[in-house]
Amino acid sequence: MNAPKAVPNKNPIVHFLTMNTSGQTSGRSLPLWRQLLLQVLCLGILASVMFPIMYIVTMSFSSKTTRPSTLELIPKEISFVAYKQVLDHPTGNPVTFIELLKNSVLLSVGVGFVALLIAVTAAYAFSRLKFKLREVLMILVFIPLLMPAVGLSTPLYLLLNKVQIKQCSKDIVAVQPFTTCEEGIKGRLLFNLRDSLLGVGIAMTATALPFAVWNLKGYLDTIPKELEEAAAIDGADTNQTFWQIVIPLAAPQLAVTFFLGFIGHWQEFVTTWLFLSQPKDYTLAMTLYNMTGQYANSVPWNRFAAMAVIVALPVAVVYIALQKQIVGGLTTGGVKG
Repeated sequence: MNAPKAVPNKNPIVHFLTMNTSGQTSGRSLPLWRQLLLQVLCLGILASVMFPIMYIVTMSFSSKTTRPSTLELIPKEISFVAYKQVLDHPTGNPVTFIELLKNSVLLSVGVGFVALLIAVTAAYAFSRLKFKLREVLMILVFIPLLMPAVGLSTPLYLLLNKVQIKQCSKDIVAVQPFTTCEEGIKGRLLFNLRDSLLGVGIAMTATALPFAVWNLKGYLDTIPKELEEAAAIDGADTNQTFWQIVIPLAAPQLAVTFFLGFIGHWQEFVTTWLFLSQPKDYTLAMTLYNMTGQYANSVPWNRFAAMAVIVALPVAVVYIALQKQIVGGLTTGGVKG
């Protein structure tokens, strides 16, 4: 059997850095000066990535609320005052850190699983089923990815804002837009779908589906159909084939899709900022932004930095928990049997 031919790297920078003295690309016989250049390039990239992280972490350990006048990347003191203040009372609103954390986890995990379940079934249909206008529908699914977040959130805001529950009188409750109070009676607002975690979750799910469907559809196309045909010959029905054959094989890409969605949902700000008005429904990311405006010209920078570090920790935990599946999902597409 002939060995597969290596695909030449078309990146001019990589080609230049990995070229040996004979003009051929190789990873083993680099000249010393090119090795040094490659190392300097890697160090430069590492420094640009790590600098803001180290700066924020250093500031979070400071006991001073003012912003440092100099760039400090190594803490001169180790103080946990800012972390204690954030965990005890993050903002001036009467909302605890646990409530903010609960809202963020509920939205991120809940939306992630719901969007993943809908996306994998839709992606499987696009990948395996032949029906009219399939290509047109795939293009329509892709279009939202080209639009800015505000452009997608505005129509969802107007749509969800129409779903309200009002107390018209002592014994009459109206559920708009299906029923309304009598003319001249304004009614007391009991529930507004737009101004609730449920409404935000619906909006976030809608905006997360296009990427999830496209990402999973491309991966499902690489799974051989012969495996499903063999399962059908052995007596498995469509549901058994989907849940026992396709889903286990797609587990790495499902983990990647969930993780990328989790990052977006955890850091989501535009939708929550547009939809929510009650502090009890705020998320950690929304609270982090509000800290810069709530204190006007006297931003407590150490508390702001501590809050930023705390907000970033769950993403790191999820990545560590799903690291094996994430790496497998990212690399499987580049390996051909």
